Amino acid sequence: MTGDGTRAVRAGLPAVEAYQPPMPPPVLAAHYHLPGDPAEAPFGYGRENNPTWVALERAIAELESPGPEDGARALVFPSGMAAISATLLSLTRPGDSVVLPSDGYQIWPRLRQRAEERGVRTHTAPTGGNGQLAALRAARERGERVRLLWLETPSNPGLDVCDIARLAREAHAQGALVAVDNTLATPLGQRPLELGADLSVASGTKALNGHGDVLLGYVAARDPELVDEIRQWRTVLGAIPGPLEAWLAHRGLATLQLRVARQAENALAVARALAARPEVTGLRHPGLPEDRDHALAARQMRFFGCVVSFTLPDREHAERFLAALRLVDDATSFGGVRSTAERRGRWGGDAVPEGFVRLSVGIEDPDDLVADIRRALDAAAP
Repeated sequence: MTGDGTRAVRAGLPAVEAYQPPMPPPVLAAHYHLPGDPAEAPFGYGRENNPTWVALERAIAELESPGPEDGARALVFPSGMAAISATLLSLTRPGDSVVLPSDGYQIWPRLRQRAEERGVRTHTAPTGGNGQLAALRAARERGERVRLLWLETPSNPGLDVCDIARLAREAHAQGALVAVDNTLATPLGQRPLELGADLSVASGTKALNGHGDVLLGYVAARDPELVDEIRQWRTVLGAIPGPLEAWLAHRGLATLQLRVARQAENALAVARALAARPEVTGLRHPGLPEDRDHALAARQMRFFGCVVSFTLPDREHAERFLAALRLVDDATSFGGVRSTAERRGRWGGDAVPEGFVRLSVGIEDPDDLVADIRRALDAAAP
């Protein structure tokens, strides 16, 4: 198998053809010429398929696949939540049980409510420790039919890590599927399918695209039946991405390895600088050797991600810090080439202290970022 950088540059591209662009332009079409039997047509109607999606899906599948002989298939969506919702709701039925992260993305409680309205029993457990394992075993002891275990590792925003391989073995022993939200790690930082998961789901809005200009989501799996089930859901609900967004995301993949590697290096430099500050508590980054999940993360991750989280003494202190930054924008989301940070408690959906900051480290020069953060911390002091 070729290296990650080579795979990212070449992923999903068509065979070389004389006088044609190496990457075809986006196909803007609501319908296609459709003679004969529609079942034999590769493209018939815009809600069902698009050549630009196909190229991006092929590229993502190549990056998520454990190996060339064990290929995955991928489906793209107009946002990460569209991909998550389609996966959860298409694969569960009334009477099923699911185990979900209690410390995952803040929209999860609302999605849980939708699942429960459809007759699905939901249980939550924290990412760190043995909470998810205990939740699985408790459901089995109650005689529940667990359909799906959902993992988010590292978790957002707390950056806890769980053992994908161990949890996958436990879930499969109960006949449950395992889905992993791989947004923070990206397929170059972690391959859930290689670790035993059935589905790898992510918000392509973040590091996969990396430029802060596209909303996108995807799901990848090796089982074609799972992919077909989710595809039907996408077609019926019309949760389809625009071809221009798909094209932009595919174009951005060429630099994915460079961006992910640089962001991981920068994030570690920033985390080390923060570790030296007395006003900083609760510092988390899986790449720090002293992080409680570092040993586990090192076993299953190749890059430790771009996010650093930490807590300042109170809300006002955090807001002064954010206002004093010059190279780090006060914005939500993460994974972009430009560094961003926010006081996560302003949204109200995460169980974090008022002074909790989620910092997404970009690809700027690390010395400049560290200097800016140190200067802002000095300026924020009471």
